[in-house]
Amino acid sequence: MTTTHHLTRRHWVAGTAALALPSAVLAQATQAINPVAKSALVGPLAPNPAEFKKTMEQFSGGKPAQADGLLLDVPVLADNPSAVPVKVKVTLPITEQDWCEEIIVLAELNPSPLTCRLQFTAAAGTAEAAVRIRLSQSQNIHALARMKSGKVLQAKQAVTVAASGCGM
Repeated sequence: MTTTHHLTRRHWVAGTAALALPSAVLAQATQAINPVAKSALVGPLAPNPAEFKKTMEQFSGGKPAQADGLLLDVPVLADNPSAVPVKVKVTLPITEQDWCEEIIVLAELNPSPLTCRLQFTAAAGTAEAAVRIRLSQSQNIHALARMKSGKVLQAKQAVTVAASGCGM
């Protein structure tokens, strides 16, 4: 006795979805465990780690950065990666002898890591800014501030991107 099986479109779609589901779940689980995992982007959207490292070293002048004194406020989940709000504030006292000369914000895995550069004078009285940056993927955001005394401050925060921003 021979049995003939008919493959309907409904069965084919259900079977294909069943095969794709485990890989999608695995990809999401990996992203949840390590939101700053290695990038899968290639070409013009690929990260530029050499440029990131070079910018960090040029800004700090080879000096070690201190973790205290700089506040970085970035949402943990960026639902609109084309305009992620970033707030940076120097919490050290600003005096006529020592003030923040410059702040930079870097996106570690963006093709162009330097997202903004802000310069201040002693007359500003404070060193804080709120900007929106574009992110290509989930990654760490770094903020560095250079004081007049030569001290370098650093803050870092991980951001999970809901969808690709730079590729839109």
